[in-house]
Amino acid sequence: MIQTIKNAWKIPELRKKIMFTIFALLIFRLGTAVPVPFVNTDLLGSYLNTMSDSIFGLMNAMSGGAFASATVFALGVQPYINSSIIIQLLTVAIPALERLQKEGGEEGRKKIAAITRYTTVGIALLQGFGYFTLLRVGTNGQSLLQLGDMNIVWAGIVIVLSFTAGSAFVMWLGEQITEFGIGNGISIILFAGIVSRVPAMVQTMWVGVQASFVESPAEGTFVLPWWGALLIVIGMLAIVVLIVFISNAERRLPVQYAKRMVGRKMYGGQSSHIPMKVNMSGVMPIIFAQSIASLPATIGMFVGWTTESEGFGGGLMKVFDTTGVLYSVIYFLLILGFSYFYSTMQFNPIEVANNLKKNGGFIPGFRPGKPTADFINKVLGKITLFGAIYLSIIAIAPIVTQNLIGVRNLAIGGTSIIIVVSVALETMKALEAQMLMRHYKGFLE
Repeated sequence: MIQTIKNAWKIPELRKKIMFTIFALLIFRLGTAVPVPFVNTDLLGSYLNTMSDSIFGLMNAMSGGAFASATVFALGVQPYINSSIIIQLLTVAIPALERLQKEGGEEGRKKIAAITRYTTVGIALLQGFGYFTLLRVGTNGQSLLQLGDMNIVWAGIVIVLSFTAGSAFVMWLGEQITEFGIGNGISIILFAGIVSRVPAMVQTMWVGVQASFVESPAEGTFVLPWWGALLIVIGMLAIVVLIVFISNAERRLPVQYAKRMVGRKMYGGQSSHIPMKVNMSGVMPIIFAQSIASLPATIGMFVGWTTESEGFGGGLMKVFDTTGVLYSVIYFLLILGFSYFYSTMQFNPIEVANNLKKNGGFIPGFRPGKPTADFINKVLGKITLFGAIYLSIIAIAPIVTQNLIGVRNLAIGGTSIIIVVSVALETMKALEAQMLMRHYKGFLE
């Protein structure tokens, strides 16, 4: 990776792209430090730290800690990601959008991109209003706002519009990185937000290890035994190796094209393959499953329920306790379900079999048409199951690690590790592809 960056830096055009990407990420990090007015950030930070097991913990991780600080970029790229997912699902459900995507060409892609942008702004307005409601309600009847003499209606308008404008600017910044920088802009911004939390995590671990050598640490002090820190580091390295291996793994279905005569020339007869990624759904099943699994805990925290509460509320919080066995089982099943759902959205065996039949191709041992589609569907089911188990292991490993160590307030996200490693691999592939294009020699050289 380091050698690839060095070689890319020697090419003037790629050097400009890298510098543009770094400058854009610097602007993003500056925006995550600009607070929205009328918010008591100290109370908000301590309040959201108690809700790290809820959906707000996921949003805070994706925004690089900006969500807990109520900065201009607090919503980050979440509205754009949600908008992209919604539009992608609607292209399957609405025939007009499906035709626009498949047959519209470049103009169709531009229209879908415009629809995605407008949907992003709408989702950002809704999420911004929800965030303002959270700030207004506060904790234990205490508001998290600092209004002074300002009317709450005008303060709410300023706060919601600030969050919305920040989310729209992040979306625009990501598009600029995609066009003028290196790799996918939204993914790189997400990567930067997650990586920015690494120094704070290392510091937390270091303080916890130091506290473990004190004979009688103060009550409430975070204590991490040295073997626990070693287990975390080894586990993270093992997860990175596993992610790299699975990200590059694919099942290749052999395809043979029949020979045919066109005039006096013979065409076809060559062999090829259909690559099927082991983890074609990416990290989306984990994000969906984590959002749904943490929703009851989020609602319970708003109502004031805890695991010590009596009745239905306490039972619900115990069931969806993020360190419990039952929560892990529910989490595992949700990941399995969303993996199968997302793989069917990404890969259509019937469509692939029909395209092979039209082009004179076939899979050896299977007749074109329905038998080929059934075979591809069978292989897809096996690959999806393996990929879902892989995602489940990555997602549940932090829960198991925290139970072994005996701590809960150390943020270790399998989702974050998958995103960081996947984006790093994609960016390196994009750099290598652009370097290969610029080293290609033409016919006249």
